[in-house]
Amino acid sequence: MPIRAEQLGNHLAKGLHRLYTLHGDEPLLAQEAGDAVRAAGLKAGFAERKVFHLGGAHADWSALLGAQQAMSLFAERQLIEVRIASGKPGKDGGPALQRYAEQLNDDVLTIVHLPRLDRQQQQSAWFSALEAHGVSVQIDAVERRALPAWLAQRLAAQGQRVHDDAQGQATLAFFADRVEGNLLAAHQEIQKLALLYPPGELGFDAVASAVLNVARYDVTKLGEALLTGQTARVLRMLDGLQAEGEAAVLVHWNLANDILALHRVKDAVDRGRPLAMALREQRIWGPRERLIERAVALLSAPQLAQLVSAASLCDGIVKGLKQPGWPLDPWDALRRLALLVLQALPASPAARVQGPAQRGQAATTRRLALQAD
Repeated sequence: MPIRAEQLGNHLAKGLHRLYTLHGDEPLLAQEAGDAVRAAGLKAGFAERKVFHLGGAHADWSALLGAQQAMSLFAERQLIEVRIASGKPGKDGGPALQRYAEQLNDDVLTIVHLPRLDRQQQQSAWFSALEAHGVSVQIDAVERRALPAWLAQRLAAQGQRVHDDAQGQATLAFFADRVEGNLLAAHQEIQKLALLYPPGELGFDAVASAVLNVARYDVTKLGEALLTGQTARVLRMLDGLQAEGEAAVLVHWNLANDILALHRVKDAVDRGRPLAMALREQRIWGPRERLIERAVALLSAPQLAQLVSAASLCDGIVKGLKQPGWPLDPWDALRRLALLVLQALPASPAARVQGPAQRGQAATTRRLALQAD
């Protein structure tokens, strides 16, 4: 039975299943989900705990199957945790997990920990067995657009809140900018606010003076910000990626990949190809599909041809070449390329919902874009 991570608390309050499969790539939420199941298990009498780290060609799956059937020496019930860091149980592990799921013991509570799984892994026989005989909890990362609400919920849990107006929304947006991509640090910053200030309303100045800039940026999210016209966020992400030591070549590859995808889809549509077919041919799906679809409708073929040319010039710079009229520094060239895309692509309605400070920053960076020709 699949459920979302936010549903786990209500599920556990109604009763405890014997098998839980936690899969996702957000360490804080995965840890909290595991803690919640363990706490419910301890309350129900599953006191003895065994942990198996499995995966790879030499994993001892027979030990896991034996532990499932063995009676506990120290308690009536036991908790077994199976950690598969790679998410790939292997040739022997798949059938072993299937047998394990089909032979659940009422005196054993099992938690299987997995990283984020792709579609093929979720459709595998072993995962289907875990999901059919137990509860699977998908633990997704908190996207940037959902981060302010997540922060507000966490603050409310410790008796704190921001103003219920535009100023409060600006405070949450500022907070989100400082902790984006780093929920573990965000959790620590929220706890810090509980230590520094009493329960009640938090003003912008209080949050700004207490919260550190602990954001960590994922290069794969850069295209999302770019295609929605979030100028301030794009530049902030580029600064963060540079500070974290990310390779300029990798960042350029991601930017250029989106530009080329736009150009190819636009060209196919102009030649009479249905948009849905053009997107599939370029292997574009999921959230990225909607972003590309919107951008294709807003950009002309000449604009995209110019952006492809700019991406080619930038490619040479990040690989050590000089290009007339372009910055010598690779990261300055990447900012120039991003601003050219942003100049051509209007911001989406969602991206325009910002506080006063963000609107001022966006306006300034838009002016920089106009000077980047």
